[in-house]
Amino acid sequence: MEEFRRAYARLCAAPQEAVLRRLREPAGAPGRGRLDLAAQSLSLETCGALGRLLPGAAPFAEVALGDCGLSEEGVKLLVHGLCSNTTVKSLDLKGNNLRTVGAEALGKLLRQNKSIRSLILEWNNLGVWEEGFSFFCQGLGANNFLQRLDLRNNQINHQGAGELAMALKQNASLQELDLRWNNIGLLGGRALLNCLHSNKTLKRLELAGNNVPSDILKAVEQAMDHNQDRQTILSETQNRTYILSKEVLSLKDEKTKQFLDLMDTIDKQREEIARSDRMSAARVSQLQEALDEQHSIMNSLKAKLQMTEAALALSEQKVHNLGELLNATKQQQTSMAERHFTELQQQKQEGADRESKLLRDLSAASDKNLLLRNQVDELEKKCKVQQDQLFQVKQDLTNTTAELKLRAVQAEERLEMEKRRFKQSLEDMESLRLKEVDHVIQHIEVSERSMQDRIQRLEAIRIALEEELSQVKAAALTERGQAEEELIKVRNQARLEEQQRLEHLEEKLRLMTESRDEAQNCCLKQKQMVAEAQAKANQLSLQADGLRRRLEELQQDLNSKEEEKVTEVNKVKVELQEKIGHLQAERTAQEGLREKIAALERQLKALSSNHREALLDKESEISTLLEKLRMKEADISRMREEEAQRASFLQNAIMAYLQGSPLGTHSSRK
Repeated sequence: MEEFRRAYARLCAAPQEAVLRRLREPAGAPGRGRLDLAAQSLSLETCGALGRLLPGAAPFAEVALGDCGLSEEGVKLLVHGLCSNTTVKSLDLKGNNLRTVGAEALGKLLRQNKSIRSLILEWNNLGVWEEGFSFFCQGLGANNFLQRLDLRNNQINHQGAGELAMALKQNASLQELDLRWNNIGLLGGRALLNCLHSNKTLKRLELAGNNVPSDILKAVEQAMDHNQDRQTILSETQNRTYILSKEVLSLKDEKTKQFLDLMDTIDKQREEIARSDRMSAARVSQLQEALDEQHSIMNSLKAKLQMTEAALALSEQKVHNLGELLNATKQQQTSMAERHFTELQQQKQEGADRESKLLRDLSAASDKNLLLRNQVDELEKKCKVQQDQLFQVKQDLTNTTAELKLRAVQAEERLEMEKRRFKQSLEDMESLRLKEVDHVIQHIEVSERSMQDRIQRLEAIRIALEEELSQVKAAALTERGQAEEELIKVRNQARLEEQQRLEHLEEKLRLMTESRDEAQNCCLKQKQMVAEAQAKANQLSLQADGLRRRLEELQQDLNSKEEEKVTEVNKVKVELQEKIGHLQAERTAQEGLREKIAALERQLKALSSNHREALLDKESEISTLLEKLRMKEADISRMREEEAQRASFLQNAIMAYLQGSPLGTHSSRK
């Protein structure tokens, strides 16, 4: 989601804050997120940026753009981006006043997009312009992936309903269609009812608020019920055929395995028989060599006999002895031949016993094979149950970890918000205090400068008066010598003038003292104001200390909450570790079971040998199953034909009812 927001901000010259705020919200897991921009006024630039970002594998499965006030060009840009999208499953464009251009863009979307399963278009004006709506219906007819379509309040008339009926005849994937609160009327209702004879996938069709007669609504409901029954029957038959095919394939695999094992055992027996034949042939060759040696001995004896015939008269006793020896050798030869014959018979008997023993072992092994196969099935069921439990425990573990992470993130966000809020309040109070102190200091400086100016003016007046006094004294001294004669005359006048001047000077001094007292009073007032400002500053500092203490208390509370959270996390970790220990123990038990299963499988492989009669029996069972499957298919086809005949009978009955009803006569009179 963050990458999508950055890409949007990069593509837009002036990105909208509302859109950025919505994009900052968490969207869930990747590939299952939701882009919710409902009730946001989207600009044309934003629509263009979203249209450039949505092609391909966007991180959203749902896009909600309801009540966004989209323009025709904006809708065209957005839909153009969604044409090549492969992840969006649901699209919401309600309340956008879509018209001709929007209907054409949506028709193009339905032609090209292969991932959207739900399309919500309520509160638009798609049915006002017939050309655009016909283009939309053509796209709907070419689409084989959309399952739910909402067209409420779109001003669709009976002609638009006819276009929709033509599209529904071609569409083979739509299951829900909502056409409430339009202006379809009687003709549109009939057109939709006629299209339902060829459309067998539509399960739900809403036509309330369209001025459609009640009998047509009932016929539509019956057609929907018929489609639902048909879908259930088809799904059941598909499931059964799938199960039967799987069983047939498993039986074929088992029989091939058994046949291969039987051939291996037969080959081994043939090898043993060949080995025993080679051993008997070697023994026979050895006996033949012994007989050849005996023959050679006999020939030598015959030669000796011929040689000794000349001395027969001299050695009759020797001839008699030689005759006895010859008889003894003949007896030995016959006894050896008899012994060899008996040994051959014993070997044949042993071979027959071995074959019977092998057949008995074969039957016993087949019985053991069946028992072991039952045990293996039970063990596999137990393994599946344990795997399901393990998966459930893992899922619970992931859910608890996700909840803990969410709680931790929420607590951290609250802590950060409180910190920022207190920091902002402290900064505001500090800035207000600094502003007031600066204002008081400036006021004091201005008053001090004014007082200094008044004091300087008074000092200048005093210096001027002193200069005047010095000048008067100098004039009096200079005139003293010149007017000693006139001194007596003018002394009184001078005294009067001096008294007047002194009064004037006393008046000036009195005014200066009053101004000084006023300046002192102003200084006192300024000092009082400074003291009040200092008191206010002290109060503000006390408030700041109180806020600091409050912040410390909140920090302590947060620390306590963090400690509680850590303890809870530790408890959860301990519980998870215990669960993990139990799971590991179960896993070790499963591994032991797997080892036992492997041992049993090895024993199975070592002891599994079946005969051809069982294979022939299984093949006969397969043929019987296939015959049953063919019979089921024949029953299904017969049921389909009966349903088609019932639908045709129902249609004829409805048409006859309409023609014979007063509504049909009234329409015919018009």
